[in-house]
Amino acid sequence: MKLLRYGPVGAERPGLLDADGIIRDLSGIVADIDGATLSPEGLARIAALDLSTLPRVEGTPRIGSAIARPGKFLCVGLNYADHARETGKEPPAEPVLFGKATTALCGPYDNVEIPRGSDRTDWEIELGIVIGTRAKYVSEAEALDHVAGYALVNDVSERRFQSERGGQWIKGKSHDTFGPVGPWMVTKDEIADVQDIDLWLDVDGERRQTGNTKTMIFGVAHLVHYISQFMTLEPGDIIATGTPPGVGLGMKPPTFLKAGQVVTLGATGLGEQRQLMVQA
Repeated sequence: MKLLRYGPVGAERPGLLDADGIIRDLSGIVADIDGATLSPEGLARIAALDLSTLPRVEGTPRIGSAIARPGKFLCVGLNYADHARETGKEPPAEPVLFGKATTALCGPYDNVEIPRGSDRTDWEIELGIVIGTRAKYVSEAEALDHVAGYALVNDVSERRFQSERGGQWIKGKSHDTFGPVGPWMVTKDEIADVQDIDLWLDVDGERRQTGNTKTMIFGVAHLVHYISQFMTLEPGDIIATGTPPGVGLGMKPPTFLKAGQVVTLGATGLGEQRQLMVQA
């Protein structure tokens, strides 16, 4: 299933994309695409529906973040060896974890703001894991049992805020609109192999990133297992799993986003995003 949220900012409604590409309204079935809906019981309830009986959403509504109100928006840094090296770092021995404020969440086609005082706003296409059941001290063999599905994430970053303003990376990762998620969350049963998903990202129509999740240093199952050793993962939590090479920071010379530029990105089975850069 492809679950999504549509409607104006702050008033999104839950929906589902059917096999014909039609959005079906789920607001009579569930309150939102949140932790309760993403539980095995919630997903089974939706899967049992006759989609043809659900209201059809007409027109082309705005698409919001695929997940509503995640308790945690976690990110994994330097999870592709060639990306680590392009940033001047060695591949890590353990996953590098950091947080992204949940207020950074936005829709996949919303404008992305370049923060005031920014001169190093960068792009990062990533596979996002969405948790479906509570995970604490889970084994790697059991880790995927706790996953509801996957979504496309653009981990937008301000590199100067991230690395030169002291403290944690979260300062460079959390500006409003720095977390486009969607257009939908695909339930894990629709992904044949999560470690074989193609990823791509363009800036103004020029290819900047091309990758595949098979080249991750730490795979999806290991990440869920690993993170659950340090904190409890709850339904609806999002984990962005790292980006392949081709970010602006790694270009020679480094190249960053400016107002008026357009970023497009996509991944096998996860849909596509498009964002216009605007000045905050």
